[in-house]
Amino acid sequence: LQMRDSLHIILHDIEELRTVIKTRSFEHKDTLMVGRSHGIHGEPITFGLVLAIWYDELGRHYEALQSTLEVISVGQLSGAMGNLAHTPIELEELVCADLGLKAARVSNQVIQRDRYARLMSDLALLASSCEKIAVEIRHLQRTEVYEAEEYFEEGQKGSSAMPHKRNPVLSENITGLCRMIRSFALPAMENVALWHERDISHSSVERFILPDGFITTDFMLFRLKGLLEKLVVYPKNMMRNLELTGGLVFSQRILLELPKKGISREESYKIVQRNAMKVWRDLQNGGNAMNAKGESLYLRYLLADRELVSLIGEQTIRECFDYGYYTKNVDAIFKRVFGEN
Repeated sequence: LQMRDSLHIILHDIEELRTVIKTRSFEHKDTLMVGRSHGIHGEPITFGLVLAIWYDELGRHYEALQSTLEVISVGQLSGAMGNLAHTPIELEELVCADLGLKAARVSNQVIQRDRYARLMSDLALLASSCEKIAVEIRHLQRTEVYEAEEYFEEGQKGSSAMPHKRNPVLSENITGLCRMIRSFALPAMENVALWHERDISHSSVERFILPDGFITTDFMLFRLKGLLEKLVVYPKNMMRNLELTGGLVFSQRILLELPKKGISREESYKIVQRNAMKVWRDLQNGGNAMNAKGESLYLRYLLADRELVSLIGEQTIRECFDYGYYTKNVDAIFKRVFGEN
C-alpha cells in the first residue's frame, strides 16, 4: 500500500516535469544550436529538439512505472507457508479488493521480491535519464560554452572564495541524488533470492531503500522541474558557438552533393576534408571564422577550390550553407513527439 501510494506521487511528479519540458520545447523549437558528438561540433540542431528528446524519454519511464504500479499493487493473506491452509481464499480476495489491491495468484510467507526489484530498477532508470538532463545543463553552463545556465538570484553566492562564480549547483546536486537512487536497485535485486519460503535478509534492506528511494526520487524530480522551469537560455551564444568553426558544420551537406555528380564517396570525402583541414589550421592560428561580409571561412575555401566548383558549381556550394535545411523537419518531429495539437 505504501509503495502504491508513493508511486502515485512519483508519477504525478513526472507528469509535472514533462509539462515544463514540453513548454520549454515549444519555446525553443526554432532556437538554433550546434549538435555535438564526442563533445565535438557536428551539425545544426535546435534546443527544442534536445528538450523534445528529454520529454519523450521521460514518457517511457512514466509508462514503465504505470505498468510497475500494477505489478506491485498486490497483497496476500496466504499464511505462514503460502498454502492458504488456515484462511479462506475468498477472504484474501475480499480484503485485497477492499484495500484496492489484487490478490497475488500465489505466494509463500511474503510477496515475491521481484516485484520490489522491478520497482527500484524502474526508479533507477528514471534517475539515469534525469542525470542525463542534469549533466547536459552542466555542460551548457561551462564558461567556454555558456549556452544556458541555472537561474541565479540576486545576492546568491556561487563560490565562497571567488565572487564571480555562478556554479551549476542544482544540476550537480541532481547528479548526486540520481547516483543514490540507482544505488538502491542492486540490493533490491539481491533481495529476490530468499531462503525457501522466507528469510528476513530483505527486511533491513527495504527499511532503507524503499523510503529513501521514494523520498529522494520525489525531491530530485521536484528540483529538476524547478531548474528547467527557470533555466536561462542564451540563443545568441548558441549561434555564436554554431559559427565558431567557420562553417565546418556544413561539411556533410557538401559531401552529399558530390556523389550526385558521379564522384565516389571516397573521393568526395577527400575533397571536402582537405578544405576542412585548412579551416582548422587557420582557426588554430587565430584566423577569423567569419569575414566582414558574413561569409564563413569554410565557404571561402570551398569557393576557391577549382575542382569542387567545376563539379557542383558556386551556386550549389552557397546553397549548402543554409540553416533551414537542418530544421525543415522540426515541425514533423514535434508532431510525432507531442501530437497534432
